[in-house]
Amino acid sequence: MYKALFIVVLFFAFHIKAQPFTLKSVGEKKPFSLEIYYGTKGKGAFVQYKGRKGIIPLKIKSYKIDDSQREYGQPDFTSYVWDEIVDGKVNGTYYLTEGLRDVFDVKYIRKSDSKAFKLKFHEDKSEEYDGVNRFFLHHAMISYNTFYNNLLTIKYFENDQFKTELPDIDSPNFSRHAIIDDYNFDGYDDISFSIPDAGMGVYRTFTVFIFDPVTKKFKKLKEPDFSKAKCSCFCDLKLDKVKKEISSACRGGARWWKDVYQYKNGNLVWLRSGEAE
Repeated sequence: MYKALFIVVLFFAFHIKAQPFTLKSVGEKKPFSLEIYYGTKGKGAFVQYKGRKGIIPLKIKSYKIDDSQREYGQPDFTSYVWDEIVDGKVNGTYYLTEGLRDVFDVKYIRKSDSKAFKLKFHEDKSEEYDGVNRFFLHHAMISYNTFYNNLLTIKYFENDQFKTELPDIDSPNFSRHAIIDDYNFDGYDDISFSIPDAGMGVYRTFTVFIFDPVTKKFKKLKEPDFSKAKCSCFCDLKLDKVKKEISSACRGGARWWKDVYQYKNGNLVWLRSGEAE
């Protein structure tokens, strides 16, 4: 099973179109263009219009995956709907569908007069993707590079920012992935970054940053005591939000192993280990 999943991850890593997506207006007397950024399930999204320095945050309203053609060997289609937030109020709504190599059915509906603006994906083949990606999460701009460097920058306010180096990617054939999810089950989204393991590259190692709703800042999640675990890393992390458990899986020799952790007094504590299915 893990081998099959690994092949799927490889396929998407090499073929999916990198963000941000550049969108241009269609049929407007005054043409305009913008870039749209978004993360896991459409979270952390924002748009930036060409010629403007500021950004406009987007709140995910709908996220749907159409996998009806998967049995025929066709890719999934993911549809997003975001509300545009200006001064704390909904100013309009964006619609976008993403396939394997393209985005389509893109439009913006302005709330004030319900006018629909049609948009199309624009790919400038003369410009090489620089690997930069961004999210706007909890009023913080999170910037990182997919493969060219390891710098992570979290900008909270104009002069308040945090910078750190993420673990290095050994292989040039792989990229860094970011996932937005609630890693400590407190109701607030956190963010993780993963890269292939330094060995065979059959699983991914994770670095997690937890959002503190009191300080309104992100802090690196402290790794648990691995002395009883089969995997001495955060590997292929999975969340069980019902049991509030985190599992880590890795390959050791010819076997796959899984460790399960749970929070106690704010720290991750080992619960059990076993052979992964």
